[in-house]
Amino acid sequence: MKKINKLLVANRGEIALRVLRSAREMGLKTVAIYSEADRNALHVRYADEAVCVGPPASKDSYLRGDKILEVCRQLGVDAIHPGYGFLSENAEFARMVKEAGLIFVGPSPEAMNIMGDKLSAKQAVQAYNIPLVPGTAEAISDVEEAKQIAATVGFPILIKASAGGGGKGMRIVNSEAEFEEQMQLAINEATSAFGDGSVFIEKFVTGPRHIEIQVLGDEHGNIVHLFERECSIQRRHQKVIEEAPSSVLTPELRAEMGRCAVDVARACNYTGAGTVEFLLDDKRNFYFLEMNTRLQVEHPVTEQITGLDLVKEQIKVAQGQPLAFGQDDLQIQGHALELRVYAEDPQNNFLPDIGTLTTYVRPQGPGVRVDDGFEQGMEIPIYYDPMIAKLVTFGATRQEAIERMLRAIDEYQITGIETTLGFGRYVLQHPAFVSGDFDTNFIRDYFPAGALQPAAPDETTAKLAAVLTAMLLTEKKAPSAAASEAPAATGSAWKRNRLGVR
Repeated sequence: MKKINKLLVANRGEIALRVLRSAREMGLKTVAIYSEADRNALHVRYADEAVCVGPPASKDSYLRGDKILEVCRQLGVDAIHPGYGFLSENAEFARMVKEAGLIFVGPSPEAMNIMGDKLSAKQAVQAYNIPLVPGTAEAISDVEEAKQIAATVGFPILIKASAGGGGKGMRIVNSEAEFEEQMQLAINEATSAFGDGSVFIEKFVTGPRHIEIQVLGDEHGNIVHLFERECSIQRRHQKVIEEAPSSVLTPELRAEMGRCAVDVARACNYTGAGTVEFLLDDKRNFYFLEMNTRLQVEHPVTEQITGLDLVKEQIKVAQGQPLAFGQDDLQIQGHALELRVYAEDPQNNFLPDIGTLTTYVRPQGPGVRVDDGFEQGMEIPIYYDPMIAKLVTFGATRQEAIERMLRAIDEYQITGIETTLGFGRYVLQHPAFVSGDFDTNFIRDYFPAGALQPAAPDETTAKLAAVLTAMLLTEKKAPSAAASEAPAATGSAWKRNRLGVR
């Protein structure tokens, strides 16, 4: 059995703080790393020790595996938790950690390599009879050959980066006429984002739902699934709202998808927490999409419906402990929703809106959880993902979780920047979402430009506003004598008393 005494979190923001909290509850000493831009970040203040690893840019700080390992050597660190993003799915970094005699809180480098490449992942799961989207079984670069394959598969098709993620290197092609241009764009974007221009072709599933299954495995061959998350509300192929469980899965379909997810994990001898992603079409056929070999952003909704702390489970597995429960011990309790609160302007194609959190007040109350890494007065750095927080609500039913989310959105006070809070309110009140009849095209189909603009006032309200405006302008031009003689008599009664004004 391996023992972790001191844990370094190789990440920043809300996920770093979230991991540090669980580690502290387990009695572990903690180390945070930070870039020069994050010197005053909450995770830096929370950890027992914190070390700057470089300038603001990720490539000079959070992606510097060599510097992170040097910090571990200097401070006597036993293990590294990578969070998500940055080095979390970097097999070479995981290998470096292992070779340095440290514990990597995550899967093996071998499992990362298999599942980190979408094509090798497909090849690995074929022996388990996992449903796959029709398309190529290997990377392709010859445009003419690719055209022929696309015609056989049938348009529309999807060109995807083999090493991709987050929607990068992904292109939808509706006809042969646009194929060559879109393929070259996909190759260029994949090369720029991942250093690997390999692409492959899949049939484009129209109107799909994005369903993912949380899995957890230990070093003793035990693997379970922790049910599903519905992740279909997306912008730019990235999730904005998630929920657990899905409103469309039957118990039978849930069990079948769960079995397939466990088999995907078995195909690469997976240990730790991972997520198997599927597409679900309008006929309830599901297809394996990919496996994320890390903790997901949306893991809190799974924690809410299972009562498990996934970070603690990761740490236990990393120390060689067997899972303390089996599949039959797990049950879904209630319903959970997560809204990613981004510093983005939904009215302007969700473009980042970086600035200072002039006002920042979190919602509270029953069934509300906020995972964040900011406080009032802090700036949202331009160098990283613009997510401010994850707003999570839990209820006995889906309706109660929705009602709590709407209440929490109203209580969440953020000024100084645009956020996705208004978008979240719009989605949760939309009939398509409330009924559960939606897919990954929700924004395209139901979120028109100007959807969040306040409604125009009616004629009576407009006339009243005009009268009040005229009155205010008149008062401004002719202030009273009393006001002229006592300019200090402003503000609250408490302030006037302090100033001796009556």
